Amino acid sequence: MDKQLKIIYHYNSGFSVQVGSTLLIFDYWEGEGRSLSPVGRITPQFLKAFEQIFVFISHVHPDHLDPIVYTWEAEGLPITYIVSSDMPVGTRGKRLAPLAERELTQDITVKAFMSTDLGVAFLVHAYGLNIFHAGDLNLWHWRQESTLREIEAAESAYYEAIEPIKGEPIDVAMFPVDPRQGLMYDAGANHFILTMKPRVFIPMHWQDRPEVAIDFARRAKTPNTEVLALTKPGVVANLNFGDRMLDIHIIEPPKDFGDLPLAPMRRLDPKAVKHEGDDPFIDSDLPVDIT
Repeated sequence: MDKQLKIIYHYNSGFSVQVGSTLLIFDYWEGEGRSLSPVGRITPQFLKAFEQIFVFISHVHPDHLDPIVYTWEAEGLPITYIVSSDMPVGTRGKRLAPLAERELTQDITVKAFMSTDLGVAFLVHAYGLNIFHAGDLNLWHWRQESTLREIEAAESAYYEAIEPIKGEPIDVAMFPVDPRQGLMYDAGANHFILTMKPRVFIPMHWQDRPEVAIDFARRAKTPNTEVLALTKPGVVANLNFGDRMLDIHIIEPPKDFGDLPLAPMRRLDPKAVKHEGDDPFIDSDLPVDIT
């Protein structure tokens, strides 16, 4: 039986994932000075469409924790917050330490894993689908600045953190690809793809440089993993997971974020990704002018 979900990219490492009438929100942030465009924002009006909402906060860094998420409670919405165990005292939410697991509903469980920075990574099992959000888990090496000993320590910490994840089925993974690291900035992401073999991998945390995500998606796809570069706030990826086929339907950001229909799935080649919008060559480096 096919399983469907809808992913919306918001900003930085922020995503929302819709599975039926349930919404999962990960590390939502509206940017410095609330710079995120309205089309990429989550509004109370949008949230009212869901029967249950789970907000996951991987750690305390301000680009992963926007205080606005706690204002949604005032709307009387069915929201549950799940936060890392090292969050400051007084932070509202169900706390999860690394390797802890919690049943949220009969159909949804979440497990936390170690990070190589603050907080945790989350693996959510929802209605037969497995969704991984890395938070700031990454191979944080800085090869052009660090000593060999520091690089070895970073690699050791990364391998230790991901070891417990091995063997976990992952349908969708959201993982950092941070160009600030310089040389081999994508080493952690590449290792994760080759080791964990998620069916879909989405780069995040690319520091307002969408070309980094686009280039990585071109290079990193494997026979086991489709890599999607979701680079515009509000862009939607509709995914249909069959036993053998993976259908992907990309929808460019709508004019009104409060009116996001679940687009019909199309039967595609398992490695094909369809883009809709004004420019079908939006992710191409070909010198094409369709005007």
